[in-house]
Amino acid sequence: MQAPLAGRVALVAGATRGAGRGIAVQLGAAGATVYATGRTSGSHRSEMDRPETIEETAALVDAAGGRGIPVRVDHLVPDEVRALVARIEDEQGGLHILVNDIWGATRMEWGKPVWESTLDYGLHTMRLAVDTHAITSHFAIPLLIRTPGGLVVEVNDGTAEYNATNYRVSFFYDLAKASVSRMAFALAHELEPHHATAVSITPGWLRSEKMLENHAVTEANWRDATVRTPHFAISETPAFVGRAVAALAGDPDLARWNGQSLTSGDLAKIYGFTDLDGSRPDCWRYVVEVQDAGKPADVTGYR
Repeated sequence: MQAPLAGRVALVAGATRGAGRGIAVQLGAAGATVYATGRTSGSHRSEMDRPETIEETAALVDAAGGRGIPVRVDHLVPDEVRALVARIEDEQGGLHILVNDIWGATRMEWGKPVWESTLDYGLHTMRLAVDTHAITSHFAIPLLIRTPGGLVVEVNDGTAEYNATNYRVSFFYDLAKASVSRMAFALAHELEPHHATAVSITPGWLRSEKMLENHAVTEANWRDATVRTPHFAISETPAFVGRAVAALAGDPDLARWNGQSLTSGDLAKIYGFTDLDGSRPDCWRYVVEVQDAGKPADVTGYR
C-alpha cells in the first residue's frame, strides 16, 4: 500500500528538536520527502546550545520510511532562506507542505512586565518567533502555490481562542503567540485564491527533549515527574502533533480547515490517530477545565 504522502515534499522549518522533529518524522512516516532545517548541524550549535542536530532528525525521517534532507539554515537571514527554497525547487520541482515551527528562544523572563523586561532579549525573542516565520513564508509560499492543495502550518503554543483571553506569562511571549495565530489567519485569506490552506496548530504540554531534561526524566519513565508536577500527566510526545500535521496533509478535504486554530487533541478525535502510547491526550480542554480551574490533577476523560 502506498504511503499517503508519497511524492509530497515538505519543509519543516525548525526541525532540530521538539515539535518540529516530531512533525518531520511523522511526515516521513507517511512517505514524504522532508527538508529538516535548523541552526544546529554537526559541530555547529545554535544559541540554545543543545546537542540535537538536524542530521539526527533527517535520519529519524529516513528510519520512519520517508526521505530526510538536513539543511543548516538561520531563518532570520533572508538570503539563507532564499537559497534553501531555490535548492528545494531545483531538487524537487515543487513544495507541498510548509511547517513554520521556528522558535529558538533560550530563556524567558516569566512574570515580568514589559518595563521590567530586558528589552534587547525581548525584541530578539520576537524576531525568533515572528520574523523567522514571515521570512520563510515570503520565500517558500510562491513555490508551494504552484501546485494546488498546498498546506502551511503555523506551530503555536495555545489556540487563538485561549490566547485571546489568557495572559501568556510575559509581554513578549504573549505577543509572540498572538502573532503566530494571526499569521495563520492572514495567510488563510491570501492562500485561498490559490487553492492552498493555512492553519495554526498547537500541541499540548510537550514532552520535548528539554522538557524531559528539566523534569529529570526520560520518555521511558516520564510519569515519575507527576509526583512533583501532577498536571504533567496530560503531557504528550512530539509524535502526537506530528501525526496531526500528517493527517491534515493527507486529507483530501483539507480546505475545510483554512484559517482555523487547531490542537493535536482535537484532530486526534477527528482523524483517529493516537499518541505513541495509544492514548489521545486532550490537553487544552484539560488546561481550561482542570488546571486553570484549580482542580486536582486527574486525566480521567482527557486522554
